[in-house]
Amino acid sequence: MNEPSVVAVSKPENRILAVGTEAKAMIGRTPDIIRVYRPMKDGVIADYRVTQAMLRYFINRSRGSFSFLKPELVVSVPVGATSTERRAVIEAARKAGARAAYVAKEPILAAIGAGIPINSCQGNMVIDIGGGTSEIAVVALGGIVTANSVRTAGDKMDERIADYIKREYNLAVGTQTAEEIKIRIGKAFPQKEDAYFEVRGRDLVSGLPRNIKVSANECAKAVADVLGEIIEGVKHVLRDTPPELSADIMNKGMILTGGGSLLRNLDQLIAKETGVPCFMAEEPLYCVVKGTGIVLENLDIYKRSVMSQK
Repeated sequence: MNEPSVVAVSKPENRILAVGTEAKAMIGRTPDIIRVYRPMKDGVIADYRVTQAMLRYFINRSRGSFSFLKPELVVSVPVGATSTERRAVIEAARKAGARAAYVAKEPILAAIGAGIPINSCQGNMVIDIGGGTSEIAVVALGGIVTANSVRTAGDKMDERIADYIKREYNLAVGTQTAEEIKIRIGKAFPQKEDAYFEVRGRDLVSGLPRNIKVSANECAKAVADVLGEIIEGVKHVLRDTPPELSADIMNKGMILTGGGSLLRNLDQLIAKETGVPCFMAEEPLYCVVKGTGIVLENLDIYKRSVMSQK
């Protein structure tokens, strides 16, 4: 199952109307009586009750006819999540119908999902760019040696693109449209060859609908400060890495995972700014969830990588 963490709630009855893809389609289109929530903000719970309801929906959908069995859950959390934030995730998962819940740090899961041998004594560096956070970590001997969690990622890129269009063209567009621009023509840095995408929005002066063409180079300009923050986070981790592991990273390069890493030429930009080779993992969007599946199937082997709460 692959669905966004979005929930639509009817205010009068305080009832959940839609979850996941169906709820995401409602963003920016709802009447006053319906509110669309993103209960997870910056990788942690922002609205406890709605998160619990969302987890219950996903659990029920995935177990189907085996509804009498309570499942075990592994939830990925940012490396910078506090113990209180981790406890809130475990509590929400248990109340949503899990028999036991475990939390694992996102970079470890991303590394496992990308096929990196995390238990070897050689160091590997993972950069996981998701929606709310960018997780950067050096992994060796089954644990994280040094890490940094930057609370800026794909969602911030969408915001910056919408802000840029508002500022340059006096046109209001929603985050859904901004995300589509990023996916269709988004680049990490301007290039000679340009691409264009037609966007519809509301003119801020006349209030009427209007069409404009946005270029890929403009998109690169809009997201530059977000990418700058992520690169600073990468440099911070590289500075804190022990020399022996630094040598391993220079030999092997850094691995990019997460949906945010699909921005064109991002691996080239990071390699150029840091002087360290950077490569995209296979199926970067699914690395964390693949890693979670592997951990769940081999809980005994990965006990050190997960924090358990029965």
